[in-house]
Amino acid sequence: MIAAHDTAVAHYLLAAGIFVALSACASAGYILNDLVDLPNDRRHPTKRHRPIAAGKVYSMPMLAFGSLLAAAGIAGAFWISTASGICMSLYLIVSSLYSMSLKRKLFLDVVVLATLYMVRVVAGGLVAPVPPSPWFLGFFVFVFLALALVKRQKELHAQASGDVEQGGRAWRTEDLPVATAFGAASGIASALVFALYIQAPQVSELYAKPEFLWPICPLLIYWLGRMTLLANRGLVDHDPVLFALRDRTSWLTGLAIAAAFLAAL
Repeated sequence: MIAAHDTAVAHYLLAAGIFVALSACASAGYILNDLVDLPNDRRHPTKRHRPIAAGKVYSMPMLAFGSLLAAAGIAGAFWISTASGICMSLYLIVSSLYSMSLKRKLFLDVVVLATLYMVRVVAGGLVAPVPPSPWFLGFFVFVFLALALVKRQKELHAQASGDVEQGGRAWRTEDLPVATAFGAASGIASALVFALYIQAPQVSELYAKPEFLWPICPLLIYWLGRMTLLANRGLVDHDPVLFALRDRTSWLTGLAIAAAFLAAL
């Protein structure tokens, strides 16, 4: 909605509602993932400290709690709109399939991860009359794929250094250069999509000075390239989004992108 310059307060309230519903469904998915990964997590140097793996909470109560969260999230989404409810149901189904099977399929795992991120974007577009444009979806699918590959790079680097075992994944340590290459290519592709978008006719309708959007392209390349390199060195957390939230350079890059966006208005 921000990208579409939507200023209707009601739309943002609906978006807040779908955010809560999505958070409940995502939390349910993470609980299921931790339960399925329990044996591997207990052998992992950092994941073993998670509440379920560390034995701080019992599996059956957490399974019941996850089911309650899933039911509440889907019910809340259907209360907002039928389309949102269907979207949340699909998200939960794909998330569950990922935890139980798809994450062990070579490269399909990162594609599914990127798809789950994209469902969140679509869910946001469903609650307001601002459907995501093909440019928007094309841009984020490459950004999310790059971040999913950063996550795999971190895991492969840890395996190569002997810090963790393979843990039931289809990826091997010799795949690290391939994951790095695909991650870098995805980052470049996202910047390319954005560059093509700047030249689209509808941009002049939204921005008074669209030329001020151009600095965003090198900023994107810098940020995603830096994330890829740091992951290749094993310096990124297992969750790249969490790493970005704690990283000062990521914050500064985000502020620079926001400044370019405001300058173009």
